[in-house]
Amino acid sequence: MRWTIRVVVVLALAFLGVVPAVEAQPRPSQHGAVTQMVNSTTITVEYDRPVLRGRSLFGELLDYDVVWTPGANRATWVEFTEPVHVEGAPLPAGRYGVWTVPHESAPWEVVFVREWDTHHSYFPMESEALRVTATAETGAHMEVLAFYFPLVGPYETTLRFHWGEVVLPLRITVPQ
Repeated sequence: MRWTIRVVVVLALAFLGVVPAVEAQPRPSQHGAVTQMVNSTTITVEYDRPVLRGRSLFGELLDYDVVWTPGANRATWVEFTEPVHVEGAPLPAGRYGVWTVPHESAPWEVVFVREWDTHHSYFPMESEALRVTATAETGAHMEVLAFYFPLVGPYETTLRFHWGEVVLPLRITVPQ
């Protein structure tokens, strides 16, 4: 009987807001999203934004030559409402998980997989839809991972992944 009374009291206090809910705690890596319209194509990227917090990035925190999703918690995904070309290669409309293989002295591999709703540590290689290469650049320090579209034209854009001093541009063209 005492156990039942305690449960009822805790539930009542939680309902009244006296006991903070577990979900109210902030996550270390906050959720982010960016959307860009290019002609009639909408491109959306959703990801969780890890923070460097003084750590060194590639070669220390993350290994070179190992597949990795640029984000935290869940795999980063991108959605295209129309078929597109990424770095010149065709990709059908749809939602895809985004994974990379960073290389220290060679172009990076960027992999789009059909199985987009996965944990950030599980690479679903059997659902690979497209693999392209892109050359990483050096940029100003970015403490929190960001995706953005700095260049947008009538039928093309550049999607940039930026974390630490690493900037990875992806050229995307859309139908005319």
